[in-house]
Amino acid sequence: MTTGNPFKAALAAGQPQIGLWLSMADPYLAEVSATAGFDWLLIDGEHAPNDLRSTLAALQAVAPYRSRPVVRAVAGEVPLIKQLLDIGAQTLLVPMVDTPEQARALVSATRYPPLGVRGVGSAVGRASRWSSRTDYLDVADGEVCLLVQAETTTALANIEAICAVDGIDGVFIGPADLAASMGHRGRPGHPEVQAAIEQAMRTIVGCGKAAGTLTSDPALARRYLELGCTFVATGVDVLLYAGAARKLAASFLQPAAAADDAPRAGY
Repeated sequence: MTTGNPFKAALAAGQPQIGLWLSMADPYLAEVSATAGFDWLLIDGEHAPNDLRSTLAALQAVAPYRSRPVVRAVAGEVPLIKQLLDIGAQTLLVPMVDTPEQARALVSATRYPPLGVRGVGSAVGRASRWSSRTDYLDVADGEVCLLVQAETTTALANIEAICAVDGIDGVFIGPADLAASMGHRGRPGHPEVQAAIEQAMRTIVGCGKAAGTLTSDPALARRYLELGCTFVATGVDVLLYAGAARKLAASFLQPAAAADDAPRAGY
């Protein structure tokens, strides 16, 4: 675990960061992914079956590699954020942030008093290397990179105000939830959704904050990078595995055998 926060520095410098989503919830696969050379790896605590201990294991697994870990909390709760920071997460992605008030509360949760409300217990935590980083309390606030997810029409209406909150380093557009919020559930590629995403990205970049998103479509990923996005996840580990496994099976199995294994409605 290095000191400072190279991922935060890269975003501040406007250097595009290409990432991979980790939904397997397995530290072994997290380490395998780290050998691929991605700039960042998202350890998902919202939609993957990760808890605090498995998140810690993933952080430890990727620590020796150049890929920087980003941890997505299940929710923006002060006690949970404290735990994630204490186990060594430096960059947090917090879902469902709709208002600047929520954004300010999250900034407070990541800062020690008097600037915030983070509990002071790092002496016994991985973040301070169990007190061997004697300056940790002095530098911790500056090492945190806080990314928030805008994924509703309410969030998009408040995007400039969210970007104006001091301490917010970047805003991530969540395509799936935004599509649902706009009445296009399951269709993030709908033209109206894509138009809203592109406009939001332009606004975020124009406000001087880092913009990011997730897409498994290479063409879309490149489009977002062209728009100035600086942190783009270009795939999801479990879907990469599922696609490769299904392709391999299909290359050997007869169509009838594959059909026998297909999911059935109602099961």
